Amino acid sequence: MPETSAANPAPGFLKHPDHKITIEPCDQEVIVERRGHSLAKSRNALILREASYPPVLYIPRQDVALDRLTRLEDNTYCPFKGYASYWSLDGDKAAWSYEKPYDEMSTIKGHIAFYPEK
Repeated sequence: MPETSAANPAPGFLKHPDHKITIEPCDQEVIVERRGHSLAKSRNALILREASYPPVLYIPRQDVALDRLTRLEDNTYCPFKGYASYWSLDGDKAAWSYEKPYDEMSTIKGHIAFYPEK
């Protein structure tokens, strides 16, 4: 978990201080394509690793073709990261981001993650 002065601390870390989340730069170019659509291309992606979950790539918003995605009204809550917003492609949920993450996860602000299985 990144250190921070935490003006907006994650309640998950307060209750579970041993929960481990790491964020580091990805050292490879990341390309996201789906159904013949190029959705993202970046050399500045981040890799988020959390507990036993598979790693997640977060791509800077400026490297994502947001004009090909539709913003959804859906959102979910994570006590470690905050509220997630979602985007779809052709009616299927395709991506998410934490637009106002808790301070400990501020590194992923301005980044979007795509569902790898889709």
